[in-house]
Amino acid sequence: MEQRILGDTGRPVSIIGLGTWQLGSDWGAVSEKDALAVLDAAVDSGVTFFDTADVYGDGRSEQVIGRFLAANPDVDVLVATKMGRREAQDPANFTLAKFREWTDRSRSNLGVDRLDLVQLHCPPTPVFSSDAVYDALDTLVSDGVIANYGVSVETCAEALAAIARPGTASVQIILNAFRLKPLEQVLPAARDAGVGIIARVPLASGLLSGRYTPTTEFSADDHRTFNRDGSHFDVGETFAGVDFSTGVRAAEELASFVPEGRTPAQAALAWVTQQDGVTSVIPGARSIAQAQANAAAGTAGPLPQQYLDAVVNIYEADIKATVHNRW
Repeated sequence: MEQRILGDTGRPVSIIGLGTWQLGSDWGAVSEKDALAVLDAAVDSGVTFFDTADVYGDGRSEQVIGRFLAANPDVDVLVATKMGRREAQDPANFTLAKFREWTDRSRSNLGVDRLDLVQLHCPPTPVFSSDAVYDALDTLVSDGVIANYGVSVETCAEALAAIARPGTASVQIILNAFRLKPLEQVLPAARDAGVGIIARVPLASGLLSGRYTPTTEFSADDHRTFNRDGSHFDVGETFAGVDFSTGVRAAEELASFVPEGRTPAQAALAWVTQQDGVTSVIPGARSIAQAQANAAAGTAGPLPQQYLDAVVNIYEADIKATVHNRW
């Protein structure tokens, strides 16, 4: 699989990574055995980038990855974690003392002395413009606690604020066929600044897999059930903020343009990797088959122009009016 350098980390990562929110059992139960099997299948398929967070399963995702790394010491995988959402979302909580506390916990969970990449986990907007926050992150780098830092954002404006900071190695942002706004300013700014772009929610919480119908139901402990109204975290994180029925219809239309030999999910992932400025896209997986199929999207070659045009046309007709100006 193609590898791209992740911003100022200097580290190559696979264009298809693995998001591990699911392995924290926040999308329904996943046993540790199955979680480890997913990690193993991803690596065997060429994945060299895992994305996790201290809040995924309250640390369970990090712990599972830590056990995987301990059992596979020769595996060269860059692990990015995130911090900042285990406490009240008050800018006053984003201090050096808290950062030390949070990163110490993640280092323990992952079983490492130094974290490869730590991202602020969609903090309150004022945090992105705080000199003290970036000074604290620089201190952690100087201390050898973290190798690099980045941010995970909800909005394009937040991404641009972080990109303007010289220490920012990466920006993680929602980018998919139903969320095109980052193409306008964020990706060009990141390219110019040498900042890596990690694309999350690439399948719009599964909508772009083409597997759902208007009557599809999810388990009670799946965020696609309990966060549809955005009451638990930003509504844009679930189905990329698209109304479910609208998304199902749009995904069905887009699926008709998928080239032969690929699934709708593979085409949607490949589309993200083909956007100039994207370093890696991080779909989640709850099974070996999903991990393998996702990775295969990174080796299938370029998409036909007909599909690329369909993404734009469907977005403009069905999606843009409700999501473009929100994030």
